[in-house]
Amino acid sequence: MVNRIVLNETSYFGRGSRNKLSEELLKRGYRKVLLVSDRTLKQAGVTGKVTSLLDASGIVYNEFLNIKPNPTTSNVQEGLMTAQIHNVDAIVAVGGGSVIDTAKAISIIMTNPEHGGVVSLEGAVETRNKGLPLFALPTTAGTAAEVTINYVITDEINVKKMVCVDVHDIPVCSIIDPDLMQDMPQQLAASTGMDALTHAMEGYTTKAAWLIPDMFHINAMALIYKNLEKAANEKDAIAVEKMADAQYIAGMGFSNVGLGIVHSMAHSLGAYFDTPHGIANAILLPHVLKFNGQVCPELFRNMGRAFGLDMSNLSDEEAVNKVVNAVSELSRKLHIPQTLREVGIPEDKLRTLAEQAINDPCTPGNPRDVTIDDIERIYKEAY
Repeated sequence: MVNRIVLNETSYFGRGSRNKLSEELLKRGYRKVLLVSDRTLKQAGVTGKVTSLLDASGIVYNEFLNIKPNPTTSNVQEGLMTAQIHNVDAIVAVGGGSVIDTAKAISIIMTNPEHGGVVSLEGAVETRNKGLPLFALPTTAGTAAEVTINYVITDEINVKKMVCVDVHDIPVCSIIDPDLMQDMPQQLAASTGMDALTHAMEGYTTKAAWLIPDMFHINAMALIYKNLEKAANEKDAIAVEKMADAQYIAGMGFSNVGLGIVHSMAHSLGAYFDTPHGIANAILLPHVLKFNGQVCPELFRNMGRAFGLDMSNLSDEEAVNKVVNAVSELSRKLHIPQTLREVGIPEDKLRTLAEQAINDPCTPGNPRDVTIDDIERIYKEAY
């Protein structure tokens, strides 16, 4: 069997690593960039920690800030127009998954204009050209969009989240600077951290799992379980830095093996009800873990050990339940909603959500085969 791993050309880690941005841009000959971020980050002064570096080095930039959580095809097309008008030669993305995903789509269409309608990018698309060079600086410790070959855009007309997979979209340079994440609001830090945990656990159990991504996933789980509560609730500086590393490590893994139905089901919730992705994952993860535990209990023993739990002398069912309970307890400590009812999902729409989730590109990777009825039942359990 042949396995493949695709990673960034260059990545920097550690506090102050954003100072490498101008050097990386200039040595590649890029002098005119599109700065993609969002208005909240700019108002909070986070974007300014990056634009000040561009100003100091004389790099010309134009800002595109009109990005919403669960970004849409309209966001992409507006950003694309901005990039085209200013004839930029690179893109700098400063933000969470929504910002970086939007920047990826803009990057791809800039060099593959035949995909200007955006919707043709859904799925595993083999575009002809590498995207416009993208430099990613994440401000959340969760999505790992800066190291993946995936991005997710909401198709507003068909009311669905498009999972786009393309080796040409990966940033040429990623800078993981915990200083850009330190002041995340508690709920954002909590939900994006649970997204990272979902990436690690789903990536580890997916049908495509193999040795090298397994190493990434196990280490990411260990770091996240140990540090997420301190990072989100206490703003502990060391824990924040560990989470920055952990979410990237998880991204190195799942980007190369895929995910499962936690993400399929979360994508439906985001498309129909704009549910924040990390919150959706956190609510669904324990229920899907319990469902999948019936076919891979030995993997749950390994995940429990990564958490630091004593997994000796347990039956398969006990091992699965111990891991599920640990995940649920962590979510509660992070003050994340525990049910779909709490986030306003109408119970009479669960079947519709299941019908979309079954066709999501993440579904085939789930370790246990599923039907629409299975997915609807899991939604009901989470309700």
